[in-house]
Amino acid sequence: MGFIRSSFSFIAGTVFGVYVAQNYAVPNIKKLADTGLIIAKHLEESYRKPKKRDDDYYFNFDLSMKT
Repeated sequence: MGFIRSSFSFIAGTVFGVYVAQNYAVPNIKKLADTGLIIAKHLEESYRKPKKRDDDYYFNFDLSMKT
């Protein structure tokens, strides 16, 4: 009896989800999430802080070559 009581909400949710998916236009969540990630990546790249020209010199400077 405990197994039926504990799994009732899971079974009821599954049956309800199947009913909704068959009778209503449910959006594809994976496609929606992928589209959101693409938009976020585009916004990040377009509003990224520009790199300074001197940054490459200072970060790639090798101290062992200094005399």
